Amino acid sequence: MTKQTFIKGAIILLAAGIINRLLGFVPRIALPRIIGAEGVGLYQLSFPFLTVMLTIITGGIPLAVAKWIAEADTQGDSARVKYIFRAAMGLVVLLGVVMTGGMLLFAPYITTNVLPDERVYRTFLSMTPLLLISGVSAVYRGYFQGKQNMIPGAVSQITETVLRIIATLTFAYLLLPLGLEWAAAGAMLGVVVGELGGMAVILWKYYRDKKRVSAEPNAPKPAKERVPVMRRLLNLSVPVTGSRLVGSLSYLLETIFTARSLVAAGITASVATAQYGALQGMIVPLVLLPTALTYSLAVSLVPSLSEAAAKGDTALIHKRLHQSMRLSLVSGAPFVVVMALFAEPICRILYDHSAIAPMLQLIAPVGIFIYLQAPLQAALQALDKPGTALVNTLTGAAVKLILIIRLASDPDFGIYGALIAINVNIVLVTVLHAISVLRFIGFRMKWLDFVKVIVAMIIMGAAARFTMDYVPLPAEWINLMLACAAGVVVYLLLMILMKIIDRHDVVRIPLFGRWFK
Repeated sequence: MTKQTFIKGAIILLAAGIINRLLGFVPRIALPRIIGAEGVGLYQLSFPFLTVMLTIITGGIPLAVAKWIAEADTQGDSARVKYIFRAAMGLVVLLGVVMTGGMLLFAPYITTNVLPDERVYRTFLSMTPLLLISGVSAVYRGYFQGKQNMIPGAVSQITETVLRIIATLTFAYLLLPLGLEWAAAGAMLGVVVGELGGMAVILWKYYRDKKRVSAEPNAPKPAKERVPVMRRLLNLSVPVTGSRLVGSLSYLLETIFTARSLVAAGITASVATAQYGALQGMIVPLVLLPTALTYSLAVSLVPSLSEAAAKGDTALIHKRLHQSMRLSLVSGAPFVVVMALFAEPICRILYDHSAIAPMLQLIAPVGIFIYLQAPLQAALQALDKPGTALVNTLTGAAVKLILIIRLASDPDFGIYGALIAINVNIVLVTVLHAISVLRFIGFRMKWLDFVKVIVAMIIMGAAARFTMDYVPLPAEWINLMLACAAGVVVYLLLMILMKIIDRHDVVRIPLFGRWFK
């Protein structure tokens, strides 16, 4: 099985993540044009509950699989690798079957009494197969990540995205004549089709390699060895699941509280659903676009830091974490500039809905904190400090929900009150994670790097704004692309001049790197 270095593994996942994010914007752009903001709201209302269920099943187990398999593989213990994988798969399948049955049984009650719009019922039913499918896929991805082979997961993600795009738009369009509820349910069925395709790919990759893997030394261990494996899996996965469950429950409560607070502010239920759909279905995905990188770094960071920690190599831990933080900062900063400066044309070109531009302008500056949060949280988990991440996440969630209730129910704030609460949560959790990492391993980012990036962002913004205003072209989208391209070129040159990016970073890029040696 091919094993990649940390940087190469991160870049493989980054490439897949960028492709997925770009492809994922096809339905983000097309779906509102097919079913409108209200239909997108119905489609989005199901996801918070689905996220909670998936977190229980997959929140910590795949991470535990990646961590323990990385350690066992380092020690050459292939038998323990098998026990870890089988124990995790058995647990995930059991949880998936039980929770799928529970969702089907209680669907009428949940959609009527828990979720803020009962029209979400059909979408809710359509998403239930995702629990088992996503759970099984997550364990296989964790297995390959533990082996530090990121290619199967990357190919699986791209396959899932392509199939989801085709199926989501097709089913939504075909079912639209039956009403918005059916169209939203059709869009969710497209997600199920995509997940099935992604799972098929990663299963094929696993069983294709099975013959070669089985040829490796794998002397069976006594039965008593299996108990510690399950215990170790649960010792890591339960706190990580708890930490992510706080975030998932916070997301669910955020959905419920936002919708009910908007109604309390005098907004009708249908308008509240449309506003929520605009925020979560249009604005937030734009801000999360650079997380294709931060997620890739976080996934690669866990087995790499786990391996370094098992060897007691503190210097390597600091090196890997610094690489992740620096890449997250450098790659996320240009997106913040573009979204803050050009929110209105972006929303008009992508969604034909420029009225939501102020929401994008308000959330764009905190994007930097979003991009830095993932590597920090991954570091806490890889260093066996998931409980700390849980406390930090819980603190931020509590503050966010209190602010949503107070601000979103105020007619002077409305949906912007919910957005302010989300911003405060993001900043608070990221700062708490950074303090925790500093306390445990003494790691801190170099403040000079932040200063250099901020200076580069300001100059980039000036260059982009000048290009947009003084080099007018016939089509607005062409003008916007030219302005962004000019700004990014200026930004990259500044990064090189300030030595934030150097030749050694470029050399590590597969295929192109050899040109710069």
